[in-house]
Amino acid sequence: MIYLLPLGYSVAAHYQSSDSHWWNLRRDSSQQAPDPANTNEAVIQVYSARAAHWRGALGVHSWIAVKPSGAHRYQRLEVMGYALRWSDHSVRISHGVPDNYWFGSRPTLLRDVRGGEPVDRMIEKLITAAENYPNDSTYNIWPGPNSNTFIAWLGRQVPELQLALPVTAIGKDFIASGPTLRTTPSATGLQFSVGGWFGAIIGVEEGVELNLAGFSAGIDLYPPALKLPGIGRIGYQDYRARRI
Repeated sequence: MIYLLPLGYSVAAHYQSSDSHWWNLRRDSSQQAPDPANTNEAVIQVYSARAAHWRGALGVHSWIAVKPSGAHRYQRLEVMGYALRWSDHSVRISHGVPDNYWFGSRPTLLRDVRGGEPVDRMIEKLITAAENYPNDSTYNIWPGPNSNTFIAWLGRQVPELQLALPVTAIGKDFIASGPTLRTTPSATGLQFSVGGWFGAIIGVEEGVELNLAGFSAGIDLYPPALKLPGIGRIGYQDYRARRI
C-alpha cells in the first residue's frame, strides 16, 4: 500500500491538472539560474521537473546546467531518449536555457554549487564523464537507463557534487543487469541494486530508500522527510547551496 496508494494519487492528480496540448505548455526560464552576463564565477546547477506527457504522472526528468568562470552562457547536460530515432547518441551537451519549465512543469533546484577554480574542475569532469557515458546508445523509460540514470551516473563520477536525486527520478537506481553493490551518487552511502528493479539505499544524503519494481520509497533524517513514489518528498526540502 505504501507504493500503490501514492502512485494512484499521483496519476489521478496529474490527469486532473494536465493540459493535453503540449504546444501550449511553458518552456521559458523559471528565473532560478543566475544571469551569466552578471555572474563571473563558475556555476553548477542540478534540476528536476515532472516529465512530459503521461510520464509526468509517475516521475521527473533531470538535467545539469554548467557555466565555467567567465562564460556568458550555460551548457546543459542531459539525456533525450527520442534522439536515438535519428542518431546513436542519447546524450546532449549543448548551450541552452539552464532552468526552463519542462513542458509546463516548474523545475526544482536540487544543487547549486558556485565558486572558482575547484568548481571549474568539477565542470570539466562532468563534461568528460558525459562524453563517456556508457549507456549513450541505449534508452529505456523504465527502469532505465534513462535521463535520471545519466544524472545519477554523473554524480558518481564527480562525488564532490554530493548529488542526491529525488525518489521520483525513476531510473536513478539502474546500475547493471545483475546484483550490484556500489556507492550512492552522493558518495555518502551504499546502494544495492538488481538491474534497477529491486534494491536499497542507505546514505547521509539519500537517507534510507527501498526500490520495488523501479519505484522508490523511504525516509530522510536530515532534513527530515517522508519520500513516496509518484508524489515525492513530504517534509523539509533537501535543497543545498554550496560555495567553493
